[in-house]
Amino acid sequence: MTDRIPMTRAGYDKIKAEVDRLNEVELPKILKRLDAARAEGDLTENAEYQGAQESRLHMEARINALRDKLSRASILDPKDLPRDEVAFGCTVTVKDLDFGDDEEFTLVGAGEEDYEQNKILITSPLAQGLVGKRVGDRVEIEVPQGTTRFEVLEIRFEE
Repeated sequence: MTDRIPMTRAGYDKIKAEVDRLNEVELPKILKRLDAARAEGDLTENAEYQGAQESRLHMEARINALRDKLSRASILDPKDLPRDEVAFGCTVTVKDLDFGDDEEFTLVGAGEEDYEQNKILITSPLAQGLVGKRVGDRVEIEVPQGTTRFEVLEIRFEE
């Protein structure tokens, strides 16, 4: 996997802080549990040891996945992108042509996604279908639930 992952400096820093926290706080807690369980003797029937070992493996996998994101990060500054089309870092208002609702999405990088706040990953199918579109453009986007149709109503960038 060599695909670059677009993100802002803030998104990168957030993921980096999470890696540091997991490495410096959470993993040592698990390792202490593992040592304490190991001291109890027979490891084959030691449920605490098995649980701590599973927690360690899960934590190490999480840390490695986050490190992989960081290693493939492509730091972008939304200020360097076009302002008249949908691009990384913009907030786009669209009209759902099937239901008539207006929806708003902010296209963000890894570490900044928040689906409850409609902050969607720039790499998502929805965001990729909107990138490059201008106000007034209509688009059909294939998403896991089927095809959605939108008209771009507004594009804005937060300063």
